[in-house]
Amino acid sequence: MLLAFDTATPLVTVALHDGSDAVVELTSERTMKHGEQLAPLIDRALAEAGIVRQDLTAIGVGVGPGPFTGLRVGLVTARTLGFVLEIPVYGVCSLDVIAIEAVDTGAVSEEFVVATDARRREVYLATYDAGGLRLDGPLVDRPAVRATPLPVAGGGALLYPEAFPHAVGPTRPSAGWLARAVTDERAELLDPEPLYLRRPDAVEPARPKPVS
Repeated sequence: MLLAFDTATPLVTVALHDGSDAVVELTSERTMKHGEQLAPLIDRALAEAGIVRQDLTAIGVGVGPGPFTGLRVGLVTARTLGFVLEIPVYGVCSLDVIAIEAVDTGAVSEEFVVATDARRREVYLATYDAGGLRLDGPLVDRPAVRATPLPVAGGGALLYPEAFPHAVGPTRPSAGWLARAVTDERAELLDPEPLYLRRPDAVEPARPKPVS
């Protein structure tokens, strides 16, 4: 049984995949509470599937791009579980997960873009062909700089309709589709390391100057 989760966006998403398809998928009810909600959602998913952690055979985790704090919660949890249970951990770009769902659900049929909220009036963005293969990105930039008439999946299209007028679904990564991407090897499998694209807001303070 594969456990998959993503914490790259304000909502936490968790799923279990039995080798054939996702059998459980849960999403947090509150935003920006990754640390408080991820572990309980994992426990609830295991309970709904009638299994325990020792039944897990692998973990799939979204590596972003996304905010520093959310990604850290997900990736630390994935690496810890993988270490304790002695099972492999596979990272997947969260934008790729959105792209795969967009293709497989018929939301797109041509070259398209995935854009998610990067805050600071910027978006995380990548470009894909009609089959969901990433052509460019991921990168972070201002929407006006990356404005396009192509279909745009992800929450960025809803936030910046003037730059991305052709909005399509989905708007955020789904753990169920993340699990399918890993199981079916539909996306590049990465080390479970965060894809930040820019420096975190919190920085170590500079050393104090010596008093003369």
